Amino acid sequence: MQSEVKAEIERILGENRILTVATNRHDGYPQATIVAYANDGLVLYFFIDRQSQKATNIAHDPRVSIAIGKDNAHPLEITALSMSGSALLVEDETEMQHAARLLMQRYPEYRPLPPRDPTQILLVRVTPEFVSILDYAKGFGHTELVKLSSTDIDDFRTAHQHHWAGEEEGDKNIGD
Repeated sequence: MQSEVKAEIERILGENRILTVATNRHDGYPQATIVAYANDGLVLYFFIDRQSQKATNIAHDPRVSIAIGKDNAHPLEITALSMSGSALLVEDETEMQHAARLLMQRYPEYRPLPPRDPTQILLVRVTPEFVSILDYAKGFGHTELVKLSSTDIDDFRTAHQHHWAGEEEGDKNIGD
């Protein structure tokens, strides 16, 4: 992927704080819900209730679709992302702590909340496979479809082989 395209995706990810995730229910109906997220490059993280319908859906079918964007006063200012990818219910405590630190950086107002209870909370990691970048400044309805390559994902994996285990201790609150 071209570095300027990756930078554009990361810019839009950084400008937003919530996403809509659509999962697939057992009965075939899609289910869309809103969650707070943090990203590490192109990889997305969010915590969910272990007993939620989202958790059941992802365990059944890891394919997800995501929409990220915000309301704009003028239609030609719209920039947003639409993604499809694979969700993973993460059980690794070091990765959960890493994601919690990312979330606390993005949402410092969450610090007063009680600590995360791993018996009730799950971490979801979404690895996008396709990203559609919407940029109406380039024309009403303009989109650019990007297929992430294995190299894009390998870059993330390589960076984290030592990253999760080697990070310094962060605050112990809702995510930790």
